[in-house]
Amino acid sequence: MNLIRSLTLRQLQIFVIASRLPSFARAAEELHLTQPAVSMQIRQLEEAIGMPLFERIARRLSLTEAGERLSHHASRILGEIKDAEDTMISLAQADSGSIAVSIVSSATYFAPKLLAQYSKQYPKVDVHFSVGNRETLLRLLQDNATDLAIMGRPPPELGTTAEPLAYHPHVIIAPVTHPLRDARRFDLQELAGDTFLLREPGSGTRSVAEHTFRQHLFTPSRCVTLGSNETIKQAVMAGMGVSLISLHTLGLELRTGEIALLDVNGTPVERTWQIVHLASKQLSPTCVMFRRFLLEHAEGFLEQEYVELVKGLSSGTARRGRSAKVVG
Repeated sequence: MNLIRSLTLRQLQIFVIASRLPSFARAAEELHLTQPAVSMQIRQLEEAIGMPLFERIARRLSLTEAGERLSHHASRILGEIKDAEDTMISLAQADSGSIAVSIVSSATYFAPKLLAQYSKQYPKVDVHFSVGNRETLLRLLQDNATDLAIMGRPPPELGTTAEPLAYHPHVIIAPVTHPLRDARRFDLQELAGDTFLLREPGSGTRSVAEHTFRQHLFTPSRCVTLGSNETIKQAVMAGMGVSLISLHTLGLELRTGEIALLDVNGTPVERTWQIVHLASKQLSPTCVMFRRFLLEHAEGFLEQEYVELVKGLSSGTARRGRSAKVVG
């Protein structure tokens, strides 16, 4: 017996309806078929199974033991198919479903706020959110373990589609007691005697720092590697050294005056936030809508966040005109 080849879903549908009614005539009415058509489908199903499914007792149809057992399985099969159909319909709609989003750690200072706005607008969408350094995101993209990634530089080694989200400035920060805190437009070489606090290899922030050093033919006298932006900021406030870091990680510390921005030539180092996915990946309507939401809202959101940040800065920092360069 090979039921997969012998029976059809239509036969199961007719059988399930007929099993709940007293006659094939009533089943035919409900299915908008003729009675002979219903009888033929039931007969073909019985032939495929090799056993009768119905018996007539006192002018009323009743299920045989085989019919009772098949009714249970057929109802479950049709229910699973209906669930699958509902799922496919849901996936075809952009306001429901699920998406997997991965972000580099520097984006954790703004991405959750954007995700919160999105979730309020699309409450039926489940967002699975993960954080890692650039190397981790590349692995997730390569393994097709994430739908979309928010990062700085898109990976040339992978076949990806990337679109810029917003301006992403990197600045050099120092303890508030640093002797060059109030200096105007000086060269990076002036910091040759300082310890530079860097993110770990594989981090996008580390790549930006190393590229900037090469561009300025600059070699720090000493480097210390730290594993997170928070650790770097705490170390800077403690006087361990200076660092080149994303401006978007510095809201609280600049508002409270716990960290100083140094006015180094060539800063802010201009980069761009990108929304990235594998070029070969077929994005669901939900992913397409989420991507469109980010492209429409991220830049304005970050500009507004920075405007609010500038309002809290010291007059000395504001006088250096840093806000105009970042926002523009």
